[in-house]
Amino acid sequence: MKQHTALSILQTGANVFLTGEPGSGKTHTINAYIEWLRERGIEPAVTASTGIAATHVGGMTIHAWSGIGVKKDLTAYDIDEIMSRERLVRRAQAAHVLIIDEVSMIDARTLSMAEKAIRALKHSEKPWGGMQVVFVGDFYQLPPVSTREDREATIDFDGSGASPAQRSPFAFASPAWKDANPIVCYLSEQHRQSDAELLSLLDAIRKGTVDDEHHDLLSSRASDGEALPESVARLYTHNANVDRENDQRLEHIRGKAHMYHMLSKGAPHLVEALKRGCLSPQTLTLKVGARVMFTKNSMEGAFANGTLGEVVGFGVSGPLVRTNAGRTLEVEPAEWSITDGGKVLARINQIPLRLAWAITVHKSQGMTLDAAAVDLSSAFEYGQGYVALSRVRTLSSLHLLGYNERALHVHPDILTHDRDFKWSSASARKRFEAMDEDEHATFAGAFVSAIGGNPKGGARRKEKEKGDTYEATLSLARVAKSIQEIAGARSLKPETIISHLEVLKERGELTQKEIRTLVGKKDAKKLAAIHAALKKHKTMQLTPIFKALKGAHSFEDIRLARLLLD
Repeated sequence: MKQHTALSILQTGANVFLTGEPGSGKTHTINAYIEWLRERGIEPAVTASTGIAATHVGGMTIHAWSGIGVKKDLTAYDIDEIMSRERLVRRAQAAHVLIIDEVSMIDARTLSMAEKAIRALKHSEKPWGGMQVVFVGDFYQLPPVSTREDREATIDFDGSGASPAQRSPFAFASPAWKDANPIVCYLSEQHRQSDAELLSLLDAIRKGTVDDEHHDLLSSRASDGEALPESVARLYTHNANVDRENDQRLEHIRGKAHMYHMLSKGAPHLVEALKRGCLSPQTLTLKVGARVMFTKNSMEGAFANGTLGEVVGFGVSGPLVRTNAGRTLEVEPAEWSITDGGKVLARINQIPLRLAWAITVHKSQGMTLDAAAVDLSSAFEYGQGYVALSRVRTLSSLHLLGYNERALHVHPDILTHDRDFKWSSASARKRFEAMDEDEHATFAGAFVSAIGGNPKGGARRKEKEKGDTYEATLSLARVAKSIQEIAGARSLKPETIISHLEVLKERGELTQKEIRTLVGKKDAKKLAAIHAALKKHKTMQLTPIFKALKGAHSFEDIRLARLLLD
């Protein structure tokens, strides 16, 4: 399927699985769809399976977006705790399109947990809370990370009664995937690699048909790595090799070393668990010129787990890092913690960085590299070799430090399901290519209207003309008679305007008198009841008040009532 056909299918609001080989244009197609939505005043929720994958799409992890975090299961208590977090509720309530990138690295159980949490946050029993959900990824690439304990605890999702070893760990085995029933869009064009020999090798790995000719091709790219420039990225399958390479590179840099030591507090066994899970080392040693990677998401969005950069100096609070995007940041210590019922049981503090001349194959997924020195001699996981070899554009830019047979294997489940995905995609392509432009425009317009957007588009252009979106709302708020009037003028949903008013109130740019004018008096009795509940329960959070009022008033009503309070 070509990219424009996949984009046309996305625009109808259908749930979609967008897949294809590395370099086939998955990211380009998704970015085009995101831009199309934003032109119509719709802001999609953009997520990914891992922090570094999230950096490639400018979003956050699905774990963070849905509120499930690193949980292995969701209890009733967990659901209540998630629903008590106002930011999660507001975000989910406002979302109508959810994109999940690198879905191959999400296991079936985690996908079902995220879907369950989203339904709770949206107070809906519809699959995924009624949102359009778009899965993006290639199951030939890295599979979900799982321990033996995880595999033995895998839920029998399909009801087959299969033993844990026989159950599929992949997202497509989850009821959440099956309930979404996505249309498969299998992209067939190749935009990263144009090298016929490299394409032949990658295709053979995907089909499980690697032969002597392909082994000879790999042997032709053998290198000991000694004469390669420092700019060539090194990819390893294990963290130990990455750490050794980075330590050697750092040692060769002249200049003063600055050391940052991890601080900890709490129960020793919990602190140790935090240290094992933290990507930053217990002692972080840096010099000017060191290549680094961020290991945690910034709450302000300044960086994300996986953001790359270089140390350019040292400030009072921490190192100065210039990111690959050209932004210079002073990096302060961050906190990782374990909590229970709001109580912090253990915490560690460290600069959220690690050295990054060398990276693991795992963290390279989604990247395109000008050149790479790849060591697959200790490959242990399906898809590692395929991911590493497909990072480069040409065979000449690949320097192979070694490989084993496992590096060229793909998971047997994928070979079977990939045939089904291709057949489904071909069927969808025939149906949608037979649709004329008017019919497509009708479907797309109905979808956009149903989720509160403007089918005619132009929302992004209007925003650019008006300047900051909050300033545009503020200007109208001072002359409009109601929230509905502002929403109509800006081609936005009323709940979006309410969010703007909350921000403007926090900034001190809107007076209580101006807010009262916009809210009006027709719902005075309703608002009085909500105010009484807010006072009685001594909280400004949405979910506790929603429950206390037994659902008699919507979240938007509660937000309006809060706006009227000083």
